[in-house]
Amino acid sequence: MLQRKLPPKIKIYEALWAIADGRLEIFWPEKNEGKCYSSSWNKYYIIKYDALSHAIMTNDNGSYRKWYLWYPAIAFLMERWIIPYDAHYSEALKNIAWKDINQKFANDFDKTTEYILAMLSKNGIDTQKFLQEIDTIYAAIQSLALHVLWKKILPPTGY
Repeated sequence: MLQRKLPPKIKIYEALWAIADGRLEIFWPEKNEGKCYSSSWNKYYIIKYDALSHAIMTNDNGSYRKWYLWYPAIAFLMERWIIPYDAHYSEALKNIAWKDINQKFANDFDKTTEYILAMLSKNGIDTQKFLQEIDTIYAAIQSLALHVLWKKILPPTGY
């Protein structure tokens, strides 16, 4: 079974933000499935999780094309408390125009991260504690050693 690649840490920021903005729907306990709406709310990503096989599928571009564990899957796992997180930091990221910021910096995640950290600091968030939370979440993701759940579903199109 193909193992998921670890995400860039900024995808944890985006997962926290998706939770804060209420863009995640979980169809559980009926199913280990859900959907996560994009920042524009014009499309959504499908998420399917199998705890027994430690596998997850989502049809966002990063997961579909490059095998990463991307923000919709991370948000799903956080909301299911498979990955614990501090909701305080999720709320701190609410209402951020991620896609616009990423495009402003030509998808340079380092520049986007610097920009977001400066914005958090300006809003009174202790960025050192925030970064510790991100590291804790990242370690939890690593420990899961998730695999790719088949069957793949094509990503949605549009903005």
